[in-house]
Amino acid sequence: MEVEALGKLRVENAILDGEIVCLDESGVSQFNRRLSRKAEPVFYAFDLLWLDGEDLRELPLIERKQRLAQLVQTSACSRLLYAQHVEAAGKQLFQEICSRDLEGIVAKRSRSIYRASRSAWLKIKNHSYSQAEGRHELLTNRK
Repeated sequence: MEVEALGKLRVENAILDGEIVCLDESGVSQFNRRLSRKAEPVFYAFDLLWLDGEDLRELPLIERKQRLAQLVQTSACSRLLYAQHVEAAGKQLFQEICSRDLEGIVAKRSRSIYRASRSAWLKIKNHSYSQAEGRHELLTNRK
């Protein structure tokens, strides 16, 4: 990802939590494209921990996400995307994720403060996710 792309953020300083992905024509993350660098990466931001000298980690997740959404919306950066959230119907969302052959979902409490431990969130994987096949070998064979 080009440094200039994130340089369009209208902030003095910020810490965003997210993931770098490469998307296909349908907007679906393609793990192999990221590894092979065959596509331009984007940054999917799902949390905002620090903004212009203010530590936001003690704010509830839902408030941090509101600030993040505003930051991304006003950024004019096409390589920075806001990771949407769903506040209900998690089981139905997961069924839809699986039917579209996506990796899974991350569940967090909307009123929770930020914690750097995995106990603060739950990753629910799609065990039928096709891109998981051979991933370990791809990662261990790269040098």
